Amino acid sequence: MSPADTLRLLLLSSLWGLSFIFMRVAAPEFGAVPLITLRMGVSALLLLPLLLNRRYLSLVWEHRGGLMVVGLFSNALPFSLLALATIGLEAGFTSLINAATPVFTALLGALFFATPVLRQQYLGLTLALVGVYVLSGARLDFSQGGEGWYILAALAATLCYGFAGNYSRIYLSHLPVRVVAAGSCAMAALLLLLPGLWLWPAQPVSGLAWANALSLAAFSTAAALLLYFGLIASAGATATSTVTMLVPVSALFWGYFMLGEQLTLRIAVGMVVTLLGTAIATGVLRLRRPLSSP
Repeated sequence: MSPADTLRLLLLSSLWGLSFIFMRVAAPEFGAVPLITLRMGVSALLLLPLLLNRRYLSLVWEHRGGLMVVGLFSNALPFSLLALATIGLEAGFTSLINAATPVFTALLGALFFATPVLRQQYLGLTLALVGVYVLSGARLDFSQGGEGWYILAALAATLCYGFAGNYSRIYLSHLPVRVVAAGSCAMAALLLLLPGLWLWPAQPVSGLAWANALSLAAFSTAAALLLYFGLIASAGATATSTVTMLVPVSALFWGYFMLGEQLTLRIAVGMVVTLLGTAIATGVLRLRRPLSSP
């Protein structure tokens, strides 16, 4: 990876890490669904110029069903679930649960999409799930005021991402990346329009919440998507996938300095175990085979 690509990777991880901060600040005032409606609507408008070509527009129309599925499971549902989670959980903690996305992508791929799982991936998947348990096991309180439902919301978001990743790989991988990115954003905005307006907050929203919501749409969605697909084109998918390990670190950093969130020993241990398992499961960290005897 070139120095320029390394800088882009760090910037991308920072933007996606900041998304948890933006949601943590804005979601309590907007509500989860209205916030993500605004996020997808603004980002779709910003990405619309990428589709101002007859060929791209025809591809969006031709594959509108598939783009609707990806828009639902890659954007509308998981973003709303994560926004809900950040209402009750710290931004850094939520990002660590979300780091298990590659684990659920691999599991769903093996169960429903006939995707083979390599032997070392089983170790990675197990480690990552243990890490998630270390992080959240002591906080699974489902009584009134407990954090259990927020944790389940964050885990459900990773399942949505896992399904969307497998679906788009099989059914939409032949499309130009701009069509998938901008088209799925537009479909997500359409899907959320009526629920978002129906649930729009009755009380005025503060300027701080508006600033965080618009930053979420412009920087952590539209700009981040452009960086992401640009990195895939220049550095390759494997190198770009390392962003999965950097986003939680970024979110924990921003959460500590911007929101005063605490980094406990349990979170540190859970983070190390989860990210180690994710690195092994995704192939970023490859285990050497034992040398055979002569």
